[in-house]
Amino acid sequence: MLRGSFGKGPGGVALASAAILGTILGTILGAAHVSATPLTPFRYEAQAQRHCPGDSVVWLDFRKGVYYRKGQKLYGQGFDGSFVCLTEAHDSLYRSSPLGLR
Repeated sequence: MLRGSFGKGPGGVALASAAILGTILGTILGAAHVSATPLTPFRYEAQAQRHCPGDSVVWLDFRKGVYYRKGQKLYGQGFDGSFVCLTEAHDSLYRSSPLGLR
């Protein structure tokens, strides 16, 4: 009577571990493969507005990971930022600044 060696000995354990790991990684990578809107940064506000005419333009601070709406104190300020479309910033998981409007 022939018996399978799956799970017996070091080779079988390694094969079983690889199969389990492959299943886990496939599940994780499948869930992590979410298509987001690509972020298109612009130097000038008018360029961003032409890129997304039906959307608001925000100032995205890359260092802080937040965006500022027009009228907020830090809108268009700083060296670590760019003008982007609101939906692109939101879809790229940047958060709105808690600072109020002027």
